[in-house]
Amino acid sequence: MSAQSPACQLLERFYGQTAHLWPVAPPADPWLQDHSTAMISGDMALRQQWLTSGKIAASPFDVPITQQDGQVVLFWPKAHQLGIWWLEWLCCVLPENTPVDVVGEHQGGIKRVPKILGEFGMRCDKLDNARRCTLFATRTVAIEKSDNTWQTFEALGVTLVSHPGVFGHGKVDEGTLLLLESIASSLPKKPLNVLDVGCGDGIIAAWLAKQGHQVTAVDVSAFAVEASQRTLAANGLEGRVLESDIYSALEGESFDLIVSNPPFHQERAITYGPSARLIEDAPRHLTAKGQLILVANAFLPYPNVLEGAFGSFDILADNRRFRVYQGRLQ
Repeated sequence: MSAQSPACQLLERFYGQTAHLWPVAPPADPWLQDHSTAMISGDMALRQQWLTSGKIAASPFDVPITQQDGQVVLFWPKAHQLGIWWLEWLCCVLPENTPVDVVGEHQGGIKRVPKILGEFGMRCDKLDNARRCTLFATRTVAIEKSDNTWQTFEALGVTLVSHPGVFGHGKVDEGTLLLLESIASSLPKKPLNVLDVGCGDGIIAAWLAKQGHQVTAVDVSAFAVEASQRTLAANGLEGRVLESDIYSALEGESFDLIVSNPPFHQERAITYGPSARLIEDAPRHLTAKGQLILVANAFLPYPNVLEGAFGSFDILADNRRFRVYQGRLQ
């Protein structure tokens, strides 16, 4: 588990060791987990950490949400519109006038919160300021739930439904475009059983389903799962979308093709762990002569991992910024 985050250092300073919290959209933080009764997060892997320690953890898309004991603390995300969504969500699921504290780092946009709270008609009191973080106090108000943060746009002949905080929100990533170009020229014409790992808003899954392939899409983010489900529905396409930490929901399943544009950022830190697991465990989830095709920034150290998992690999495309790798079972 990670070291204490600056925002949690501020919370510890303000609440002390008797803190009794109900965090919403929290970071991975040992102090916070110890001083929480329950948590709400769109991150399946983080929820599993809380559950493993005997705490209650839920997704914002779970129904119904039951308020737990403890002070509600919203960790302000760096995606501004996602923060607005969380505020709206809290006002809809909690009784009116429920105390809510909002904490975040200055470089993550917490200083914009007073203005946003004012636009909601919510009070705002500054409680503390340290570690380049600020803690505000507010209370929920009665509002009607809207879908305004969901964005619909067209790309590659597909209607995409996107949400703030989901990778590629509102646009198609350059790496994804290169990946799909490579797939279009390298896949056989027959329908394949395909797994899209880290599906985001569902662009890869929808594009493949439109070509007639049988698609399963997975993501660790509940927001991405919801976005991909909406994308498939918007295009009248069939497909299975699951919340999964890489292959965790797919025990015993195999696919002809695993395709991915894997993330390598967790907040602002670079991490290769999920991508390494994606590559290393791929052979166990591939059929005979199955293949893994992924796109990554050219500087990322994936060739060694691919060689270890498959013995060899091919580079299907390289535009200097991104590379498309192929590992194939012999």
